[in-house]
Amino acid sequence: MNKVILMGRLTRDPEVRYSQGENSTAVARYTLAVDRRFSRNNDEQTADFIGCVAFGKAGEFAEKYFRKGTKIAITGRIQTGSYTNRDGVKVYTTDVVVEEQEFAESKNSSSAGFDNGYQSAGRAPEPSGAGDGFMNIPDGIDEELPFN
Repeated sequence: MNKVILMGRLTRDPEVRYSQGENSTAVARYTLAVDRRFSRNNDEQTADFIGCVAFGKAGEFAEKYFRKGTKIAITGRIQTGSYTNRDGVKVYTTDVVVEEQEFAESKNSSSAGFDNGYQSAGRAPEPSGAGDGFMNIPDGIDEELPFN
């Protein structure tokens, strides 16, 4: 089985090209900085920089929505390959071919906390200070919530 699950931040905007021909296909390449669980020095966080490639609709999505610093989660498979460069040197490649990709945090999560989107019947949502589309839960409404 060849299955990869990664979560990390884009190191730069995706580089997108389109294949030649009648049915051109988007090919998006990007690098994810994935934090390592443990570091050698307790002071220093280390990361792996993993090359990813997304084809078709996934490539178009990456082009439209992903930007440097965006935290995403992907699933895919590892693919190895090789080619000979202009100097005649054989270069070996390893990429993750993206099968699924999604945002791993909201746009405003770095500047504001996550608010619960539950709305009590008959009450209008109160606007959130962060403008993230979620309402703040008013004080004293604990009895009306369907969970503890």
